[in-house]
Amino acid sequence: MSDTLRVQWTIVPQMAPQPWLNCNRCGGIKRFRSSEKIRVNANGKRVDAWLIYKCTSCDSTWNRPILERRHVRTIDPLFLMSLRTNEPRLARRLAFDAEDLRRRASHVEELDDVVVLKDVLSESIMPIRRLEILCTVPKPTPCRSRQGFAWIGFWRPNCTCRGAGSRAWRGRENSSCSMRDRSCCARRCVMDCA
Repeated sequence: MSDTLRVQWTIVPQMAPQPWLNCNRCGGIKRFRSSEKIRVNANGKRVDAWLIYKCTSCDSTWNRPILERRHVRTIDPLFLMSLRTNEPRLARRLAFDAEDLRRRASHVEELDDVVVLKDVLSESIMPIRRLEILCTVPKPTPCRSRQGFAWIGFWRPNCTCRGAGSRAWRGRENSSCSMRDRSCCARRCVMDCA
């Protein structure tokens, strides 16, 4: 029997990154949001695909390129079918690709709007003496580790947390490590409750 309560917190961002672009209708630099709609155009054996963004002020559109003049044989058939059917999961995944978005827009705003899904991994009938929290971030998110734990309601300066590798961080010593880093996509934190 274990005296440890194990829980998993999954931090899921709710809002996709938003580029700041020149809006022809508004006449200035405005923030655009993903409509999560995909447009596909085929001309012969060449395919173009775009993720459509809308100005937050006037609904003017900007087409973010996904495929440009690609030969149909070079495209994975399942990916092409997902593009043609405007699959919501694919559109959402593409909308959260901030790295590609940064190559196409000079300024990209990433919002800290997240939801924390909490699951109990193992319970104990014995009195709980330790709490073990596995914090995972499946998609890149801009919130910092310390801030992320603070808004969840869990941050103790003397708590020792272990990352995905063997390195550990304690309190504020390594609080600048962003959860968008691949090495920081999971944190395990153990606390003694006694």
